[in-house]
Amino acid sequence: MMSNLFDVVVIGAGPGGYVAAIRCSQLGLHTACIDDLKGENGKPSLGGTCLNFGCIPSKALLESSENFERLKHDFGSHGIGAENVSMDVQKMLLRKGKIVSDFTMGIAQLFKKNKVVSIHGSASLLGRDGDLWRIGISGSEEICSKNVIIATGSKSRNLQQVQTDGVQVVDNVGALNFSDVPRRLVIVGAGVIGLELGSVWRRLGSEVTVLESSPLFLSAADEQVAKEALRVFTKQKLSIHFGAQIGTVTQTPEEVTISWRNSQGEDQELNTEKLIVAIGRIPNTQGLGADSVGLKLDSAGRIEVDEYCRTNLPCMFAVGDVVRGPMLAHKASEEGVMVAELIAGQVGCGDLSFVPNVIYTAPEIAWVGKTEQQVRTDGIAYKTGKFPFLANGRARAMGDTGGFVKIVADAETDRILGVHIIGPMASELIQLGVQAMAFAASSEDLARMVYAHPSLAEVMHEAALAVDSRTIHI
Repeated sequence: MMSNLFDVVVIGAGPGGYVAAIRCSQLGLHTACIDDLKGENGKPSLGGTCLNFGCIPSKALLESSENFERLKHDFGSHGIGAENVSMDVQKMLLRKGKIVSDFTMGIAQLFKKNKVVSIHGSASLLGRDGDLWRIGISGSEEICSKNVIIATGSKSRNLQQVQTDGVQVVDNVGALNFSDVPRRLVIVGAGVIGLELGSVWRRLGSEVTVLESSPLFLSAADEQVAKEALRVFTKQKLSIHFGAQIGTVTQTPEEVTISWRNSQGEDQELNTEKLIVAIGRIPNTQGLGADSVGLKLDSAGRIEVDEYCRTNLPCMFAVGDVVRGPMLAHKASEEGVMVAELIAGQVGCGDLSFVPNVIYTAPEIAWVGKTEQQVRTDGIAYKTGKFPFLANGRARAMGDTGGFVKIVADAETDRILGVHIIGPMASELIQLGVQAMAFAASSEDLARMVYAHPSLAEVMHEAALAVDSRTIHI
């Protein structure tokens, strides 16, 4: 029989929740994790949106579609010939599903190994009884805990003009499961989700149009990176319209019609087989019982926390997408570890200054720290170094030479303020920038390191040299 008294109860089994639960248990705390998510097979599935419907399945499809496009268009230059190249969408989806299934079962095994009690159901905060929090499970069961960690994540933001139906009008979940390649595809939103999903289906043959309400492209990224990304995506025939205001959306069994107004104020209309709504995500606090226990939320619906993820209530913490900061799995996981260690009486680290951002398009885009425009706005005297992949031997051998690495450094101290990459393996290279900034490195520190040759990391080396105007290979 399951105990109903715990040291820690974690609500949510996404990257923030399951990591927090495992770390709590490792530290000797009797821990339970409550989660109500069901996978594509309709069965309980750990890992949250990231593992089931987000980060992992989308990367599986990105890899499949990129391999398909390379075989069709790029491998000829290597002397590799192929005729009648085709894509079996069902097989691609089965591969994606197996990757997800393997990982979700892996988390279940990690829970078992670390003695985390896994409970499937929806959790609600019922109140405090002395030093214990009472938590209801699916309205039929109740457990108590000394500490609570809320890690309920986020959910897709809806478009007011139309409801997603999972078939013609879909969010990120539906966009991962098209049974066939749509001939025409419209995406509302040119953020990370829209760009990645648009890239998948464009490579497989869809005519993709992206409608973005903002007049700016990738406003969170460095201006030069965003400009280069737009140039490349346009060349790839990803049609992106900025300042687009959505009007009415109507459906027939055959197509979806979107009425919209462009940045010049002209009325437009698009007919499409599928519509993906990718206009961001909102914190998931519905049904949690925040009001009933006095848990403070901010104007955006996020749970208010301090730098250590402590809420306004005693012994209650919140991590991940449901609190301030970027909605990123790796940020949620590190917050989960920090909170677990704080509960166990250790010193947790809550610095979010060096959280990397990645967009897994081709080319990949990644950055950490401040952009040049942010440094300029802050009035900081700065210098920059930039180096293209075109001048790198490894990139040439790979046949992937687009993009560059850019480093922003303080003009007086030379301390690195930001690293920005667009190009091959940017998601891997950015970690060198993260490490450098975490250890308060200067651009000179990066410039003086020895880099393997030939390697893509040499572009980071040359960008560091460029900060002091002493590049070697350009």
